[in-house]
Amino acid sequence: MSEEFLSQEEIDALLGGEKKEEKEKKDVEPFDFSQIESVKKGSLPGLDLIYERWVKLFREESRKLIAQINMVSKEDIYITRFNSFMSKIPLPSAYVIFSMKPLKENALLVLDSRLVFTIISVLFGGPAKPFKVEGREFTKLEMKVVNDFIQTVLNTFETTWDTLYPVSIETKSIELNPNLAKIVAGNEKVIIVEIMVDIDGYEAPLYFCFPHGLFLPIKEIIHSEFSVEEDAEWKEKLLNKISTLEAKLHLELCRKSFKVKELLEWKEGTQIELKVDKEDDLILFVENAPKFYSKLGKIKEKYAALIKGRIEKNNE
Repeated sequence: MSEEFLSQEEIDALLGGEKKEEKEKKDVEPFDFSQIESVKKGSLPGLDLIYERWVKLFREESRKLIAQINMVSKEDIYITRFNSFMSKIPLPSAYVIFSMKPLKENALLVLDSRLVFTIISVLFGGPAKPFKVEGREFTKLEMKVVNDFIQTVLNTFETTWDTLYPVSIETKSIELNPNLAKIVAGNEKVIIVEIMVDIDGYEAPLYFCFPHGLFLPIKEIIHSEFSVEEDAEWKEKLLNKISTLEAKLHLELCRKSFKVKELLEWKEGTQIELKVDKEDDLILFVENAPKFYSKLGKIKEKYAALIKGRIEKNNE
């Protein structure tokens, strides 16, 4: 019996190797470097400061709604293509289209599915972690539950702009299908602000997406480093919190020295004479630290102290 062996080329042809190689060649596509385009950190200092203010305000207001929120932080601000950004968002997610009048174009708020399901879980008494999604969309009830959270995000964002460039934020729609949330063409540039929300130790993101041309009418605000002292509302809230703090005060009427021998001679009923004059400068202590020179007085049936001046640190 004659033995015949197939060549390597014949074996490859039988196994479909040539077709596979041709298919691999067809799958090779040129790399689009525009997809990794981004701005350097600090190139939008104005927008960066706006979000620093918003984070403080939103953190305070969101805790009234969800007590388990520990921290809200601004992770990153960068520029990319709209398609590139949308392709990285897991499904399902909530896409909130909103306007910022008088600015013309619409913007987008994206709530990652992990954040949505974590909010739903803790509001219904569950653990601070998303339950199994299984590729389904949000129900109407679930969206109604997180709607208050969405409004808190946008209301505090609107308040943050008040002292810089007052805007009126209006929710246009809340979409579950990303194809219905296209605020710009897929290859257009957008500004992305990534926010991380810590709910009882579990971190989940939300995103702000702005058309690149949205802020052109106010580019001097977005690109300039304005002073954070302009935030009058935040300053007022801070002063209100300070004014409601409780502090322990006591007034030192006098200070006398005694010898141990004299102390041993004290008995029940021994009187200690304190010579206090209404013109004497007495020391008022705040939390056991000498802070003010005061005069002793009386208002109705209660003793009072009239503050005359501060005690400088080098005199303490």
